[in-house]
Amino acid sequence: METLPNLKTEFLQEYETAKKFIENFPEGKNDYAPHEKSMKMMPLATHIVEIVGWPEIILNTEKLDFTAGDYQPLKFTTGKELNQKLEEFYNKSYAALNQLSEDGLNGKWAMYMGDQLLADYTKYSAIRHALNQLTHHRAQLGVYYRLNEIPVPGSYGPSADEQYI
Repeated sequence: METLPNLKTEFLQEYETAKKFIENFPEGKNDYAPHEKSMKMMPLATHIVEIVGWPEIILNTEKLDFTAGDYQPLKFTTGKELNQKLEEFYNKSYAALNQLSEDGLNGKWAMYMGDQLLADYTKYSAIRHALNQLTHHRAQLGVYYRLNEIPVPGSYGPSADEQYI
């Protein structure tokens, strides 16, 4: 069985679901957080958008070093900016996946904090980790939406908001 076609299909499905959530992003709620220890809504949505770009980064690099400044969080103020960057990141990541061979999934990729190794992956497992993170953070955003009476899109079937409309 080839893994790459399945990974591309899964990435497309997760992107399409993330897109529904980002399209629902409410104006005027950027600083909402359900608890003082929780991320605010805009940084959370921004992180979801960034994760869609991770496959392109993973496939075109061998490592990410936070100390070296390899990662700089994006800052947005509007839903329009979120949506534009989501499309850009999806297109770049999907193009990178389309240029990859099945064997290329076995390449190595790691995350560092200076000399400290944080995670050591194959390119496949790093992308799978990114998809897991996308699902996790999208679920968080769904809770934020629910707490603010914002319709929650369905992820793997219709949501309560979609069923009862």
